[in-house]
Amino acid sequence: QVQLVESGGGSVQAGGSLRLSCAASGYRYSFVSMGWFRQAPGKEREGVAAVYSGGGSTTYADSVKGRFTISQDNAKNTVYLQMNSLKPEDTAMYYCAADSVRAGSLLAANFGYWGQGTQVTVSS
Repeated sequence: QVQLVESGGGSVQAGGSLRLSCAASGYRYSFVSMGWFRQAPGKEREGVAAVYSGGGSTTYADSVKGRFTISQDNAKNTVYLQMNSLKPEDTAMYYCAADSVRAGSLLAANFGYWGQGTQVTVSS
């Protein structure tokens, strides 16, 4: 049974930093795509960042470019999201996602495996 378990969420003031982690287990092979999505109350789930195996290429939403960094540790089957210069509009539930094929874009429909989420709250 595939499991994605997020950790590292919390409350922080604007301008602060948080580091999210997502540990994957139960998958026989390595995921090709791993990413982070977020969903604020009353809004649709949006893609934040993704990293792809076979070179480690990354993609980011425009709203987080220059502030967030996604990385992965293949040996630990873990993906990270370093979030700096946080803003109140970054407040959301953050979800880890993964898939066995390369996702064509940062759309939730392109990812088949999901974690339960970790809350990030940024106060002004």
